[in-house]
Amino acid sequence: MGIRVRKWSKNYIGLLYILPWIIGFLIFQFYPFGASFVYSFTDYSITNKPSFVGLDNYITMFTKDSNFYQSLVTTLIYVFFSVPLKLIFALLVAVLLNVNIRGVNTYRTLFYLPSILGGSVAVAILWRFLFMKEGFINGLLAKVNLPPIDWLGSPNIALYTLGLLAVWQFGSSMVLFLAGLKQIPQELYEAGRVDGASRLRMFFMITLPLLTPIVFFNIIMQLVNAFQDFTGAFVITNGGPMNSTYLFALKLYDEGFKFFKMGYASALSWILFLLILIVTFVLFKTSKYWTHYEDGGDK
Repeated sequence: MGIRVRKWSKNYIGLLYILPWIIGFLIFQFYPFGASFVYSFTDYSITNKPSFVGLDNYITMFTKDSNFYQSLVTTLIYVFFSVPLKLIFALLVAVLLNVNIRGVNTYRTLFYLPSILGGSVAVAILWRFLFMKEGFINGLLAKVNLPPIDWLGSPNIALYTLGLLAVWQFGSSMVLFLAGLKQIPQELYEAGRVDGASRLRMFFMITLPLLTPIVFFNIIMQLVNAFQDFTGAFVITNGGPMNSTYLFALKLYDEGFKFFKMGYASALSWILFLLILIVTFVLFKTSKYWTHYEDGGDK
């Protein structure tokens, strides 16, 4: 009996330790998640009580709201431009910094700094000043006698300029790649050198296959974040010009907090959730064909 009491006491203490997290999860995550699903079937404008409208929000979204498809396509272009480029840069910098030289930790910290500042309004404002028509970037172009580029005012370029902001914040992926590179046995590279393999060949035949689990994790995390990107589009271009940077998260914000259509905004949020869920599911299903683990098997 005494043993049971002691075990129960230990479990109770453990539960007490995580109780703040449980309360926070229920209030700030679980409840909003469930409430948004309920509100997505209502006409709710904050000031009035929600009234049930069934599937009207979803029907309106797919049949009457032209901005829905435009924001969706814009977001897909943004995601599939910025995420691969970000991971390529992160891997390249990780390989370059995977050396034992004096001061290498300082360089790693400097490259990681943009990720710490990522998503902040201050960085978005800085990016706007850099790429404005008379900004720093066009100033550099003028010094080499090149014409200025309307980075943020051209519908054909503005979205990719925002994508570069996301690419610049590659530090978190870089750190994970660095950790993975440290785990690769050096004997494999020594065997490759004995066989006369070049550095490039060893990268594609040794480094990249052994990093695929980390590549997979980074793809998932960066895709989820990119689908929800908001700050850059809101602060730098506010969806313009001509809605060319009108990301899905920006439309969701406008519907909920500008037009006070909380029910419709909730429906949009669930479409975004389902889109992320589908993309993640496809990646998990296909990962067994290209993700390799050290035991030689795929999972």
